[in-house]
Amino acid sequence: MIDTRRTEAELRWRASPLTRTVATCAGVVLAAVLIGSRWQLIAFVAPLLGVLCSIGWQKALPKVYVHAEPGLQRCFEGEQTQVSVWASAEPDDIAVTLAITGVDGMRLDVTGDDPTGRRTVSVAADRWGRYPVRATVGIVAPGGLLSGSATVDATDVFVFPLAPPQSTAIPKTELLDRLGTHLTRHIGPGVEYADIRPFVPGDQLRTVNWPVSARRGSLHVTQRLTDRAADVVVLVDMYSQPPGPATAATERALRGAVQVVQSALRSGDRAGVVTLGGGRPRWLGADIGRRQFYRVLDTLLGAGDEFETTTGTLAPGAALPPGAIVVAFSTMLDTEFALSLIDLRKRGHTVVAVDVLEGAPFEAGKDPLFTRMWTMQRSFMYRDMGTVGVDIVSWPSEHTLDQSMRLVPEHRRPVRGRR
Repeated sequence: MIDTRRTEAELRWRASPLTRTVATCAGVVLAAVLIGSRWQLIAFVAPLLGVLCSIGWQKALPKVYVHAEPGLQRCFEGEQTQVSVWASAEPDDIAVTLAITGVDGMRLDVTGDDPTGRRTVSVAADRWGRYPVRATVGIVAPGGLLSGSATVDATDVFVFPLAPPQSTAIPKTELLDRLGTHLTRHIGPGVEYADIRPFVPGDQLRTVNWPVSARRGSLHVTQRLTDRAADVVVLVDMYSQPPGPATAATERALRGAVQVVQSALRSGDRAGVVTLGGGRPRWLGADIGRRQFYRVLDTLLGAGDEFETTTGTLAPGAALPPGAIVVAFSTMLDTEFALSLIDLRKRGHTVVAVDVLEGAPFEAGKDPLFTRMWTMQRSFMYRDMGTVGVDIVSWPSEHTLDQSMRLVPEHRRPVRGRR
């Protein structure tokens, strides 16, 4: 079912062209009366002044509503989508003018206009983000002495980022005891050969290795390595960044988060997302399926209402299932975000942080000594975070995310969660 958004326009009322014309004529006649002492002209200007004085007791001002279908549209970068916009007034017998405009970065084209006033608008954008489609309405009040106008956001078009097709490997750690696609060293149902052992009561006959049993004179079964699934939760840094390289790097954080979620869902794993900072943190619990991918995109851009909101600076416990793998994307410039990573590690999660910042967050022209000191401090932070169990990998722009994720070492044994 396509939802329709109805927005009441807050009209700004002012004198209509008719009112300005009447006032101009009345002013000219009054000037002639005072300058030329022609008091006979009072009989001519009196009706005009009466019309101007009647503004206060005319009918109630009408209301204008802007409608859009759908009320919230989603598409990907470079993809063209269509929305319908129209306006109505109360009472219905009042004509309303409608003009559609966009914002910077949006390509907007009005492709259709039917007799009922409904306009079909084609929208496209080359960069992800929220793009409002704005409608400017104009109306003349009954009597023609007042005219109102307003500009409202008729609908929102959320443009989702495109994720690269490369699959991103997850950190090597103990996976959940659930059937999946990640090969482990555990014995169980699977296809990869592990070992051969003597038959014990309770083994299934289909696991009996008959050639080996014939050579050894007793029943032997083939053991295989099992494939398990993982829970992957992406943590995105939405804190305000200093202007310059840090601000430009935040876009890569969102693209990396989408790529990790896409790879996890393709592998049959459960994926979720948590955004910290930027007002009220948002989170979406881990789940599987293609629908979950679009839910994650909605959560990252704040579209729809399927996600949960929270307060504070730490990831909520309900957002991360036990044993989940946390992949964080951040510039690692905010202390509160680093503390949230340490808190997740203390809960027993495997935590990997991807540093999206390239170089120093200073503008060009600074003393090279500042850059060298900042680089040393950055390396000390990497070492300290690794000591508490949070591995940090850098993501240069010339490398793909899957190449950077290969540098993640085999993770240490998970710590015991807090009581």
